[in-house]
Amino acid sequence: MLSGRATATAKTSDGPVEMLRLVELAKGSAIKSRTQAINQLKSVLVCADSALREALAGLVNPHLIKRCAALEALDATGPAAAARHTLRLPARRIQHLAEEIDDLNQRIAEAVKASSPGLLDVRGVGPDSAAALLIAAGDNPERLTSEASFAALCGTSPVEASSGKTQRRRLNRGGDRQANAALYRIVLSRLRWDDRTRDYPHRRLAEGKTRREVIRCLKRYIAPEVYRLIVPTGPATDHGRAVA
Repeated sequence: MLSGRATATAKTSDGPVEMLRLVELAKGSAIKSRTQAINQLKSVLVCADSALREALAGLVNPHLIKRCAALEALDATGPAAAARHTLRLPARRIQHLAEEIDDLNQRIAEAVKASSPGLLDVRGVGPDSAAALLIAAGDNPERLTSEASFAALCGTSPVEASSGKTQRRRLNRGGDRQANAALYRIVLSRLRWDDRTRDYPHRRLAEGKTRREVIRCLKRYIAPEVYRLIVPTGPATDHGRAVA
């Protein structure tokens, strides 16, 4: 703050988590480029000559890309030869990008294990979700002094909106939205594969909660679990209150 009275610790980006953020950035760019190349390949295929279209009809993406990458260039000039060449170029680009994405996925998994070894052992937490949560916490997660502060950072803590005799809380639309999305993916995974989590919605729905509200509650419960792994030396708290 300009007054010089700020007490919060700034998030740092000079360690392994910053490296993880950069790798995730590269992966996102590669995925976007691969999607663009696939769209380009299919748009060219629509305009290709009928013989080529029929030869490639009905193929799923992996087989289509492999076939297009193996197309031989024709010596003749004209639309047919140009179409074959134009199909081959994005197909080979897609193959290269797929290899790049696989390499980045491996780097992300290794970086997550190095930064927080137990995070990937949590049910429903994959490398990308773990990376998003670590990136939100930064290279100095100890600055987050409680589970409540981490929940607020992830946008899962309810916001007080009481007025007079009306007591209510509203949805928190702030926080790190990538971390919030990671918690959402974890919830969806647990709702499908974790028996204890699957029992929870039935109880809360019977109490009058909507499915969206149930998912928000689950995100709020998962955030402290993640916090204790990211900041293992942090104080034991229960939604921001010290546990005796």
